[in-house]
Amino acid sequence: MLKPEAELQESVFDWLAYYNRAAYESMYAIPNGGSRNKLEAANLKRQGVKAGVPDICLAMPNKVYHGLYIELKWDYNKPSDKQSEWLERLTRNGYKTAVCYTIDEVIKAITDYLKER
Repeated sequence: MLKPEAELQESVFDWLAYYNRAAYESMYAIPNGGSRNKLEAANLKRQGVKAGVPDICLAMPNKVYHGLYIELKWDYNKPSDKQSEWLERLTRNGYKTAVCYTIDEVIKAITDYLKER
């Protein structure tokens, strides 16, 4: 059984594949979360995996931003300090960011972003 955030993420990709194929082809998941053993976690850290990076990136610029990063949350979860730092850093560097709790929020974030193309 998937965790609620994983289910939400699957739904996002399913929706975007139907809604906008070009955007779907330019969007990817960033698999930073999840439980890992110490050796695997150490290897991934040496390979550049960093805590707090948002869950999804739409690597497609619009008229205002270089791309869109989305952090998915569920229920009453809030972004961690590291996640907030990443979201702030990305915003300072010209990326649109969003924290979304529902598929409707993700759809709105993506459709609003794509309207600026």
